[in-house]
Amino acid sequence: MAFAITLLCLLLTGLLGIIIFTAYTNKLARHSAQARHAIIKNLGISTTSNPQFIGFFHPYCNAGGGGERVLWTAIAATQRAHPNCVSLVYTGDVDATKEQILAQVEARFNISLDPKSLHFVFLKRRRLVEDAAWPRFTLLGQSLGSMFLAWEALSQVIPDLYIDSMGYAFTFHVVAWITKGSIPMGAYIHYPTISTDMLARVKARKVGHTNRGDVAGSLVLSRGKMWYYRFLMYHYSLALSRPSFIMANSSWTKNHVDAILSHSDPVMNVMHFLSPLFILRLFATTFKSKKLHPDSASKKPEANIVYPPCDTREMAQFPLDERERIILSIAQFRPEKDHPAQLRAFAQLLADHPTYISGSSSVQLFLLGGARNTDDHARVQSLRDLAEKLEITPYVQFIVNASYPKMLRWLAMASIGLSTMVDEHFGINVVEFMAAGVIPVTHASGGPLHDIVVPLDGEATGFHARDPQSFANAMHTVLSMSKSEQRAMRTRARTWAVSAFAEQRFVEGWEAAWKGWVI
Repeated sequence: MAFAITLLCLLLTGLLGIIIFTAYTNKLARHSAQARHAIIKNLGISTTSNPQFIGFFHPYCNAGGGGERVLWTAIAATQRAHPNCVSLVYTGDVDATKEQILAQVEARFNISLDPKSLHFVFLKRRRLVEDAAWPRFTLLGQSLGSMFLAWEALSQVIPDLYIDSMGYAFTFHVVAWITKGSIPMGAYIHYPTISTDMLARVKARKVGHTNRGDVAGSLVLSRGKMWYYRFLMYHYSLALSRPSFIMANSSWTKNHVDAILSHSDPVMNVMHFLSPLFILRLFATTFKSKKLHPDSASKKPEANIVYPPCDTREMAQFPLDERERIILSIAQFRPEKDHPAQLRAFAQLLADHPTYISGSSSVQLFLLGGARNTDDHARVQSLRDLAEKLEITPYVQFIVNASYPKMLRWLAMASIGLSTMVDEHFGINVVEFMAAGVIPVTHASGGPLHDIVVPLDGEATGFHARDPQSFANAMHTVLSMSKSEQRAMRTRARTWAVSAFAEQRFVEGWEAAWKGWVI
């Protein structure tokens, strides 16, 4: 009897919660309709044109990295092909105006956007998705924070199509709940939030960027983290099953996303089903995003590869000869880019070959990248400190937040392009190296290994390495090559990069992925 009463109370509580939430979402829908009307009026669009609103969730749209090039190229292509659409960008860049952001896009990427079909929805709580806000259980905290940020976004205006272009898959739950599954959702995935590789590292107790030494050295902590990762992987898989379409930026990312989509965990299934929140689970399932595409019902979710846009036209005009003995790194100053590995590899190169320190054979390392916030700037300072500790400061230069023209000048001069990120999802910077005639030396993993620095007609287009010594050896090999050998490799690298990763290919893939969902 007591069990029946308890169950009845739970059901009534759940029903009341559904009624209250439905009333709340209806209120948000009415507010959104008013907001859309105001946006149309502010942009100077005719109210009778009934434009479609495409929402891009990209909290760091002004960061200036490869992910932002994807965003702005996609919006520019949408503006050209579908002038009746309004692009909404949900961003946390509250310290910049619309005009300033568009100017930055043009300066950094040479992309001109039409302000008359573009509107920014500014989010005030972006800190909730930053590393600093979650010193422990960072991935879980950022995922929950992204859900709150998505609520803040849609409480201002609801689009006709929602696209997460930065990797916050857990926002799909919020969008589905708020809209009652009435709008299609899509994702462009640069890098999975959690992958089978990460689980494997924890299980093997291997130290890495996502597995600290103190955790890897403890059996108890490793087992605890394994359960934590299993929990995240299970729910990440649920989140990724919601979008109507998924784009992946490389074969490495696609393989991981497809594995995540087919991921199963019997233990987590039982725990999820027996959770006291099973009423909310049923509620969430009810509002799973509707499949609005005519052919979608019979298709199993699968990611399609759409390589990022690489505007190689100007770079492909750079001369291939008479390059300076410069080793160039182009990457945002983020932890996963592993800039310390670049400094250690360069220090190893100088230690192995002292003739590179001075004279006509001297070599310099230039680290060019964007810094988004105070954490990134602090990271640059720590890199300067490491360079001093390694006694290579006179031979290293840091160039922070360089403009697009300045980046091009360095690409036109450099001999070697250095990239040390492990499991780099794609690597636009590596494509830029190759198109510009800069011989790439990259980590032997991810996109640079499987998609980009691959043989052309059986001949190498660059080098791969795994540790400071092998990176130093590869750089020495390039520096020791004859001019004719260098030119031949630069030519092969450029030919492959320009043909395989042209911007038009991205535009075609992007258009094929989402067209038909709202237009």
